[in-house]
Amino acid sequence: MNALCTANCEPSTGLNTAQHTKELLKKVRLIELKTRGLSEHIFSGEYHSAFKGRGMTFSEVREYAPGDEVRTIDWNVTARFGHPFVKVFEEERELTVVLMADVSGSGDFGTENQLKRELITEACATIAFSAIKNNDRVGLIIGTDVIETLVPPKKGDKHVVRVIREILGFSPQYPGTDLKLALDTLSRVAKRRSVAFVLSDFFADGYERALALAAAKHDIIPVMIVDPRDETLPDVGLASFEDWETGEEIVVDTSDRRVRDHYGKTMKKLRQERLKMFQKLALDTVVVRTDKSFVEPLRELFARRARRLRR
Repeated sequence: MNALCTANCEPSTGLNTAQHTKELLKKVRLIELKTRGLSEHIFSGEYHSAFKGRGMTFSEVREYAPGDEVRTIDWNVTARFGHPFVKVFEEERELTVVLMADVSGSGDFGTENQLKRELITEACATIAFSAIKNNDRVGLIIGTDVIETLVPPKKGDKHVVRVIREILGFSPQYPGTDLKLALDTLSRVAKRRSVAFVLSDFFADGYERALALAAAKHDIIPVMIVDPRDETLPDVGLASFEDWETGEEIVVDTSDRRVRDHYGKTMKKLRQERLKMFQKLALDTVVVRTDKSFVEPLRELFARRARRLRR
């Protein structure tokens, strides 16, 4: 079941191309400032702890200091100079982070602080800036019924701004959702193991096997986007609703408690089934909402991963 919107939604403002571009650039700049600050002051260190690099690489030799591991003593240099020296190693990072953004029709739905697509954009930008600050590469897959855009992984702040602009300013060719295709694309184009954030409301079917296959090769992190109206219907009497992705319209008597209860139970069951599937595949999962800040859920995700890596 896809997200619904009342059929009498406000029409497009009809901005001309120049105005639209100006508004888009303004939004991109605002999101850049907000999310860059979050990544620098909150997420950068937590991200580093949550996602380990590919291994350790030799950096230099220095004199032994109390507390150094005996196992790191370089015996050849020690014998040459007559007192102990140790080898210093640094973490070899350069991870590849892939942001998989679902920009199907339901992304234009939001009844509280922001639309789902705006939330997806801000979360993607924060993750991307955190990754770039830790010398990791960031790629982007934008999907609907098709793969709308594929941005190869790169480094640099300008690249992150491009990612923000691609998601926020994107006008999908198709309204539907095909998560199977997006996951199959990840498995095909990402040759090395990657950390892949899948940002979607997961109102889709038929992607379970593709998710399992992708998770066997990559570190998949589902980011479930939730709006309050995904879970409950308000009592507003007779209301006309339109499915954002299929265009189907229905009239619902929201004053009937049985209708509201049935909707709530159905949506709760769907969400629980999705979370159960993620748990079965041992995937780290985070739920973010349009009516709340995404900062704390994301921080909890990073902290949870960091604790596990320290064990």
